[in-house]
Amino acid sequence: MTTPWKDRAVSADDAVKVIKSGDKVFIHGASATPTPLVEALCRRTDLEDVTLYHLHTTGPATFAEPQHAGRFFSVSLFTGGGLRGPIAEGRADFMPIFLSEIPALFGSRAVDLDVALLQLSPPNTHADCTLGTSVDAALAAAWHAKKVVAEINEQMPRTLGHSVFPLERVTSFTTTNRPLNAMVPGEISEVESRIGELIADLVEDGSCLQMGIGAIPDAVLARLGNKVDLGVHTEMFSDGLIPLVENGVVNNRRKKVHAGRSVVSFVTGSKRLFDFVHDNQQVEFHPCDRTNDTSLISKNDKVVAINSAIEIDLTGQVSADSMGHRIYSGIGGQMDFIRGAARSPGGKPIIALPSTAAGGKVSRITLQLKDGAGVVTTRGHVQWVVTEFGAVNLHGKTLRQRAELLISIAHPDFRAELKKGFAKLRNVAL
Repeated sequence: MTTPWKDRAVSADDAVKVIKSGDKVFIHGASATPTPLVEALCRRTDLEDVTLYHLHTTGPATFAEPQHAGRFFSVSLFTGGGLRGPIAEGRADFMPIFLSEIPALFGSRAVDLDVALLQLSPPNTHADCTLGTSVDAALAAAWHAKKVVAEINEQMPRTLGHSVFPLERVTSFTTTNRPLNAMVPGEISEVESRIGELIADLVEDGSCLQMGIGAIPDAVLARLGNKVDLGVHTEMFSDGLIPLVENGVVNNRRKKVHAGRSVVSFVTGSKRLFDFVHDNQQVEFHPCDRTNDTSLISKNDKVVAINSAIEIDLTGQVSADSMGHRIYSGIGGQMDFIRGAARSPGGKPIIALPSTAAGGKVSRITLQLKDGAGVVTTRGHVQWVVTEFGAVNLHGKTLRQRAELLISIAHPDFRAELKKGFAKLRNVAL
């Protein structure tokens, strides 16, 4: 027997026919990227001047390939690997913006969306779908776009919290039964392992965690098994959190906001993670203007925010979105959580990075940032900085003191050079 709502389903090619030349279109991101719809859109040869707004997407970024110039123009609100080249080559663009402010961009019509391309979970008995693994800015895009085109995937987990989107609001949809785009955790290097140990030592019992994705957050999470009563209020998490929840280390008991629940905006990881969040009442998904609301973050005690950097200069300026002029990622939620953790009673905002890049040939602690590098976290906001050589707190420190502390956790091969450069620049010998 067929399910009545499925009678409305059409092919992906037919679903995207509602998109017109000149439209502004949002694409659901991360593991929720609606790949069949994106591929169908790229097959349209009758479109021109369509602007695509998105956070990082998974799968091939076909829409940004040279053959689609003049037809599709990508604007990354957070840049993924597939868009770095097109942005550098001028075939796409990047919008610097705090993750917490993206929903208002759509709600205020500053970006007046015509269509939202989404991947949804199947509807329940009340005909309500959910945004599955990524609520972030997608909820605002869904409600404010004039039309919604969806891929309803049997394998998209049903997530709880502020994740619901009613089927009746969907203009057209196709159905699939395919695995979500997964991200398998990589190997943790010796350097990343040491950084994880140092950060884990800074995490006190009762802390509330914010962590990103990657080897360093995974290395931290792997070393928190002896902690007690940890909480989670974060923009995202991955597989490394699951054992801590299953072993009772993360129970959210001491949180002031959303007590008893892990709060997240999106998740990306393996099928194990997708199964974990499916219909899980202990995990609440919320839009990123709530998860990343600085005033809300700071209401929880002992917030530990762990964020990465590409480089940091000796005054404490953190570049995290670009390598010189080349856009690498985005502002994201780093500043939202750095400030929120700083205002949290007992909070610790942490910037973590290996001391070197390019196989040890380049110091990531530098006399000055590369020409064109974007300052994501200012020297006024930075506090804890961690490399494999130590953890230092720059809060309340002078320029000279900051330089001394940062040089102490730089790779030994570069310390003399950094001291000499600082002395020349500041007329002060360290």
